[in-house]
Amino acid sequence: MEAPVQARAVARHVRVSPTKARRVVDLIRGLPTEDAVAILRFAPQAASEPVRKVLESAVANAEHNLQLDAGALRVAIAFVDEGGTLKRWRPRAQGRVTPIHKRGCHITVIVEPVEEPEADTKAAKKTAKKAPAKKAQANRRAR
Repeated sequence: MEAPVQARAVARHVRVSPTKARRVVDLIRGLPTEDAVAILRFAPQAASEPVRKVLESAVANAEHNLQLDAGALRVAIAFVDEGGTLKRWRPRAQGRVTPIHKRGCHITVIVEPVEEPEADTKAAKKTAKKAPAKKAQANRRAR
């Protein structure tokens, strides 16, 4: 079995909360890269800009390093890991302080060429879809 051809890009120490970045990354996982870039360009979240830049970098890596067509790529894997946390303090009443945690993250995007489904799998999917319908008809007849 041949290993899949993949290109990756990583942005480290991005000053966006990992939970907020994960919400954006979940929007694009599994999509064609052109659709993913369009979604990220108009997404209202602040994390969409660094995620879009990482995605465009992964596409550029695929074009330049692996000579792949940019229009035939999809987001295979995208994830966000927790990065460093800047610890700051906020003064409060009566001489006390409370901590402020400014969280960061590492964003990773991996793209790969879109695979064309084989004819065998298309036929298998059609039969799989018909099977529940036949079962439902048999149930109706039994009543």
